[in-house]
Amino acid sequence: MSTQDTLQARDFFAQKLAFLTGPYELSGQLRRNEPIVIVDVRLPSDYQAGHIPGAINLPQGKWHTLAGLRKDRTAVLYCYSQTCKLAAAAAVELASAGIPVVEMEGGFEAWVKNDLPVER
Repeated sequence: MSTQDTLQARDFFAQKLAFLTGPYELSGQLRRNEPIVIVDVRLPSDYQAGHIPGAINLPQGKWHTLAGLRKDRTAVLYCYSQTCKLAAAAAVELASAGIPVVEMEGGFEAWVKNDLPVER
């Protein structure tokens, strides 16, 4: 059995807490009217079929425009599912442009599975 580097573990989980959130946490942020921008990076047709209330749609190919984003508000990004990497890819591009970012784990699929409200 290998010995874990507890300092490395602490740093890993601190980073995880800083840059990832979940559906329930995001729902709470919405209820508290926290200064965030929710960003759906899925295709416009999927966004129109249903999205997290108040989310803006910024699909791949439009990330560079920073449309609807502000440097004084954290952008909470989500895509399709836990295995979708679009939100992480968007986070790299947006953070490179100076936008604070957090990814919602599980994507829209997790939001729906947790019976949270959907806007159409």
